[in-house]
Amino acid sequence: MRVAIAGAHGQIALRLTRLLVARDDIVVGLIRNAAHADDLQAAGAEPVVCDLEQAAPEQIAEAIAGADAAVFAAGAGPGSGAERKFTMDRDGAIKLLYAAVASDVPRYIVISSVGAEDPPAGDDVFSAYLRAKADADRAIAASDREWVIVRPGGLTDEPGTDRARIDTTPFRGRVARDDVAAVLAALLPEPRAARRILYVNGGDDAIEDALARILAEPSQV
Repeated sequence: MRVAIAGAHGQIALRLTRLLVARDDIVVGLIRNAAHADDLQAAGAEPVVCDLEQAAPEQIAEAIAGADAAVFAAGAGPGSGAERKFTMDRDGAIKLLYAAVASDVPRYIVISSVGAEDPPAGDDVFSAYLRAKADADRAIAASDREWVIVRPGGLTDEPGTDRARIDTTPFRGRVARDDVAAVLAALLPEPRAARRILYVNGGDDAIEDALARILAEPSQV
């Protein structure tokens, strides 16, 4: 499987890259900063400098051409203002979606956030972040791609457990980035995951079992 990851130098993205490379998938990593290329190569990815905020849709489409799936793992990041939540977390995700359509990349997975299902109207940065995620999620869910929207709770750097709670209804909690990456890796080749919104947090079930249970249910979308 050939997977294009936007925001490939991010913490979840690098973890996902290592998992995919370990099973002989090919990873194309889109990065804004060329200085990060060495880190991607060390993880086994093919780095491509492509700034989603600045690149034209045609450039993004060219960067991901030939991929079987695109993953939006980018984000404005901590310390950024409300404006960049919209230019990156919303507009960047939508530009990657348009590129996936233009390049006929069938599958699209986005890392969203719990709270995007009902974002607050406040002026603070976190409220803006959730509204940006909600806008992007709506655009993705309205598309014809084999999309999957993954909404984790609070992210931690604790070692992964290979266990999680996965549900189609919102719930809050905390989850290791390792385990989010493992969920994404399991979802990528899974045809039953298409057109689902999944909430992910730490839990007691093995990730494989948690996904098998939820994917056995009919999609609600």
